Amino acid sequence: MAKKPEFRPNDFVVYPAHGVGQIVAVEKQEVAGYELEVFVVQFTKDKMKLSVPTNKASDVGMRALSSPDIVTKAMSTLKGKARVKRAMWSRRAQEYEAKINSGDLIAIAEVVRDLHRNDEQREQSYSERQLYEAALDRLTRELAAVNDMDEDGALKAVDDILSSRAAA
Repeated sequence: MAKKPEFRPNDFVVYPAHGVGQIVAVEKQEVAGYELEVFVVQFTKDKMKLSVPTNKASDVGMRALSSPDIVTKAMSTLKGKARVKRAMWSRRAQEYEAKINSGDLIAIAEVVRDLHRNDEQREQSYSERQLYEAALDRLTRELAAVNDMDEDGALKAVDDILSSRAAA
């Protein structure tokens, strides 16, 4: 049996496939005749609630917010030079998608770094832009939650790093 994570109502958590959510309750629900204890996680921006069995939370990758140390590493990842593999776009897109859905903040920052375009660079394709915006959204939501700031402030912090990289 998996170890039950120590999350409480009002805690912010990261669910890999959906990003940052807030636990609104820990309750018992009956599913197929069995009583399960679940974390009810609210994703306000997506207007979605998710029930995660408490004994499966770590198995599905649900985790606490990143430590300030991890956030610092993710932000310095953004400062690095974009690393774009020469593989076919469909293959790279799958890798980017996997990184975004891993819930790993540093991997998400790598996707933002690699897909970011400056004004003078070529336009992004629709699918590149979709992946970039998904990664940027996950990154800024977690940054905002960790640093107790609004998402606009977090987005500005990320934009500042990305534009300073362009100027360098």
